[in-house]
Amino acid sequence: MTRRTAKAPPRTITAREAATLVRSGMWLDYGGCLNQPDAFDAALGERVGELTDVKVRGCLSTRPRAFLEADPAGAHTTAYNWHFSAYDRTKSDAGRCFYVPLNLGEVPDYYRRFIEPVDIFVVKARPMDADGWFNFGPTNLWHNAIAERARLVIIEVTPDLPYVFPRENGLHVSEVDFIIPGETGPLSELPRTPPGDLDRRVAALVAGEVEDGATLQVGIGAMPNAVCSLLKEAGVRDIGVHTEMLTDGVIDLYRAGVVTGARKRLDPGRIGFTFALGSKSMYEALDNNPDMACLPVDYTNTPHIIMQNDRVVAINSTTQIDLQGQAASESDGRRHISGTGGQLQFVRGAYASQGGKSFICLSSAYERRGVRRSRIVLDLTHGNIVTTPRSDMMYVVTEYGIANLKGRSVPERARMLIELAHPDFREDLERRAFDARLFPRHTPAAFHVP
Repeated sequence: MTRRTAKAPPRTITAREAATLVRSGMWLDYGGCLNQPDAFDAALGERVGELTDVKVRGCLSTRPRAFLEADPAGAHTTAYNWHFSAYDRTKSDAGRCFYVPLNLGEVPDYYRRFIEPVDIFVVKARPMDADGWFNFGPTNLWHNAIAERARLVIIEVTPDLPYVFPRENGLHVSEVDFIIPGETGPLSELPRTPPGDLDRRVAALVAGEVEDGATLQVGIGAMPNAVCSLLKEAGVRDIGVHTEMLTDGVIDLYRAGVVTGARKRLDPGRIGFTFALGSKSMYEALDNNPDMACLPVDYTNTPHIIMQNDRVVAINSTTQIDLQGQAASESDGRRHISGTGGQLQFVRGAYASQGGKSFICLSSAYERRGVRRSRIVLDLTHGNIVTTPRSDMMYVVTEYGIANLKGRSVPERARMLIELAHPDFREDLERRAFDARLFPRHTPAAFHVP
């Protein structure tokens, strides 16, 4: 990693003064998650009417963005986003925010090789420490890669972020052009969805596959967190964590002594992640804790790094899967919902790990407007984006069972997935699969998966 050197020592200015540095046609970058600026954003929102064609790139907005709220028709600004939060999704629906396709672990390379240097990078960080570092807190992602080539770097200082190791999780004063005082107040929290009976049934199947000394990657949602709850009671030991997102479920395992990282090859004894989003209790657990390491996303998410730990277990969710094993996890037709994130990279990294396993979890059905629909389908909804292709799919899990699709033919996959579907839809799925020639035409009744 090449560290940037600013042309002069940084000056402290107000957020309004910083916003006057923005000119029409500029590219701005807000970083991601808890590090997106608020004071600067509010000041930019006050003057958007003076500007045209200002483009702002960000990720996982945890609060409304003032520049968007002040420009509802999009006459002056456009937002681009690496992964949607609920707020970003509403702005996408309104035509104000556009998704950037990716594998999350590749984004630092995009900034270094393919994206023009941003004009202004403004990011939240803690006040400078005695060694001259502004710590990012619980979000690292690609912040350093942006700063390397940015024309101006602005730190919005806030003491509310927890201090999260290592020291390099931040920017040095020598890399910074301006410092602005930020707002104080509680950090945004992610409400914890309690698992239901269905979530626990899926989680029990996954938890039964986790061995002592495994290294976990846990995605967002009730099902993955339910796995953490069951592991706490299952008696497994010396679990390690190398993950993209750090969740409250993992912190529960850490506090219970289940997560020790003692058998990890990479970063033994430490929980490695690239961003954390959850409760105040989780942020308190991270603060000044040497067992925690907030690392760049090209380290946490790259398959050739993931695979260096043994027995990697990747646990992720999807919303729809077809009978050949394609998982659509980020859209509803052409309507974008979230993002690819690191799902595919962890699927691949876990498979390549010695003894590794990848699990894609889903409920067999869902209800919309009083009508129950199957999440396992012959064909994906028209326009749906494939997040994990059939060639990469390993374990699929619903409340009705678990199936490993590796090495299975199309007819075998179809049969196995039909058996994971809700009973109300199995007969229709089987008929459709036969009509689509996914099964041998001459022996449909005799076909059986061993």
